[in-house]
Amino acid sequence: MRRVAAVGERGMAALFVIGMSLLLLVCAGLVVDGGLAINARMRVADDAEQAARVGADSIDVGVLRAGGTIQVNESLARDRAAAYLRDRGYATDQFLVEVRADGSVEVTVEDTTTTLLLGLVNVHRYDVGAGAVAEPQTDPDPTQSDLQGGP
Repeated sequence: MRRVAAVGERGMAALFVIGMSLLLLVCAGLVVDGGLAINARMRVADDAEQAARVGADSIDVGVLRAGGTIQVNESLARDRAAAYLRDRGYATDQFLVEVRADGSVEVTVEDTTTTLLLGLVNVHRYDVGAGAVAEPQTDPDPTQSDLQGGP
């Protein structure tokens, strides 16, 4: 015997399928675009770390030769870190390089990544940012030196 659908139930299966399809599309968008955002965040963090290292490597050679003190050349550190980030494709307004009083170099980087699937639900971009601090190494571990003679 066939069941006859009530007048109020007509088209409910189609509506359910459309709703579930949209839900699955949003979930796929979160997976794909979330992965892209995580990758962008990792790239920005790596770039900030490397720029901070480049800046911390900018030792004032005159001070070092005069008294053996390791001191970061502030203007050179800023210039080298900024040049590194510009070479990586960042605009000047996307990063900040600061040389702290203790000689460490702090770099903050911000970027934006666009979405692929979440644009369908009006989410078109993710803003990502990261920061890093580096300081010149003044007391190297003698067990790690390549100049040490081994047994």
